Amino acid sequence: MKTEVITAYVGLGSNLGDRAGNLLLAVRGLMEASFVVCKLSAIYETKPVGVENHAPYLNMVAEIHLTSISPSQMMARMLRIEYLLGRRDKNMKKPRTVDIDLLFYGEIQYDTEFLTLPHPRLHERRFVLVPLAEIAPHLVHPVLNKNIQEILQTVKDDSPVRRWNPNLRLAAEDIETLSYLKSRTQDA
Repeated sequence: MKTEVITAYVGLGSNLGDRAGNLLLAVRGLMEASFVVCKLSAIYETKPVGVENHAPYLNMVAEIHLTSISPSQMMARMLRIEYLLGRRDKNMKKPRTVDIDLLFYGEIQYDTEFLTLPHPRLHERRFVLVPLAEIAPHLVHPVLNKNIQEILQTVKDDSPVRRWNPNLRLAAEDIETLSYLKSRTQDA
């Protein structure tokens, strides 16, 4: 008898500490939780949505294949990963070392006190749709009956979502250092 493989999509975000390192540790945590990570989007830098005075987020999406795990079991494992990586408060309005959201679990529609699938706000969030469209543009939302690319094209959220490049920050720091050294040599 063949075991059914479920394809799930998970959103990951971080805006505290070593944001990229936190995402890497979250992906490793998913793998250690017996999830087969098949695809990863690029990392995107975004402004916090709905809050002020928070550091920018790094966000990405992972495609995961799994068997013999219910959506609730998957969510419980993801909450444990968040906890192990330092997240203690699930308040949506607070900065976080890592946030892991179950976006889709196959085509299942699921609604409990603990979990709603598909994720109830993913179609409103550019920071989720951009990385999701990168790895699964033709994935059809089972409630909206539109693919991710179509949803992205019509989303009202116009917040900037930029592909993250850690070297840009380093380049800016190098420019500052060179300017400082140049000013010192001119003063000498």
